[in-house]
Amino acid sequence: MNQAKVSLYAVGDFLARRENPESLFALAAPTLKQADILFGQTENVFSDRAPEMHSGGGDPAPTWKVSALKYAGYHVMSAASNHCLDFGESCLLDSIAVLRKNGIAVIGAGKDINEARRPAILERNGARIAFLGYCSVLPRGYQATGNKPGSAPMRASTAYEQYDWQAGMPPRVLSFADREDLECLTGDIRKVRPLADVVVLSMHWGVHIVPAVVAAYQKEVAHAAIDAGADLILGHHTHILKGIEVYRGKVIFYSLGNFAMDGRPLEAIRRDPTWKELRWKLDPENPSYPYPADSRKTVIAKCVISGKKIEKVSYLPVMINKQSQPEVLPASDQRSAEVFDYMKWLCNNQDLDAEFSQEGDEVVISSPPLKKGD
Repeated sequence: MNQAKVSLYAVGDFLARRENPESLFALAAPTLKQADILFGQTENVFSDRAPEMHSGGGDPAPTWKVSALKYAGYHVMSAASNHCLDFGESCLLDSIAVLRKNGIAVIGAGKDINEARRPAILERNGARIAFLGYCSVLPRGYQATGNKPGSAPMRASTAYEQYDWQAGMPPRVLSFADREDLECLTGDIRKVRPLADVVVLSMHWGVHIVPAVVAAYQKEVAHAAIDAGADLILGHHTHILKGIEVYRGKVIFYSLGNFAMDGRPLEAIRRDPTWKELRWKLDPENPSYPYPADSRKTVIAKCVISGKKIEKVSYLPVMINKQSQPEVLPASDQRSAEVFDYMKWLCNNQDLDAEFSQEGDEVVISSPPLKKGD
């Protein structure tokens, strides 16, 4: 008897500032609703109470905006982000509660470290899929502890190495995974491995805005996670696509980029110290989306599970329009080829091993052929 298949779709960051947040999904919802499981990352904190602090500026999103996620068909979301405690601990707990109330499982954050590290296990067609979430870009104090809410941490440190004798030359940037956090993460994977057929790891991490660059610690964490038993890794945070790697036959999406994201007005971005340092080109014709032009290229990761294991991993090319709406692209659309070529460039730039082939409207990901001597 044939085993029923399970389709898992995963997308990049969500953040709604608009009064009609469902409109963000006006073009993508029909595709998203085809998934048996839809996964994403929320940048919003949902709460109706007065915030205890304003680290992120503005206010939390009112809880009614969760209706947009329900409309789009989300089943599980990571709340592990650098914004989790922007408005205080109570607002984070409100956000987790309202997501769960609307039938969306939450990973990566919680009332304490045990809850933040707890997996969500979803069952579809006889297959059990476990999700774990962590954050590597946490402001100080945003990590969950034994008695404090926050995100599950997977921290990293940075060092700079002078590799050229000429004064003023830029240094080589080195990064290293925190050993204790990495041991906790791999331990969590080993613990859930016997309880699930497929283990999915979500990581909020990476070098934001800068094209292509994947930090060394990301590869260190990703490879250790797969060695521990993870089957698929989904990266977020960078607001721009990053490359894909196939390691030991398992697929690593280093960043799915933006998906349904309202931005800030241009005036606010120009005051941001990150923009002042990186100076990415802004689009004056679209003040609601103040990210680099390449951040409009994004993807929907698609994973087909059959016989209780991953049968195929692919992506659907997507372009974000001037209304900040993601539009899924058919292969006949020239913009689909633009996303395909951009993804190949990202991988080549960072020496990431992955092969891509067009199959209808999706791009199938596979291991590269073995080289002589491998």
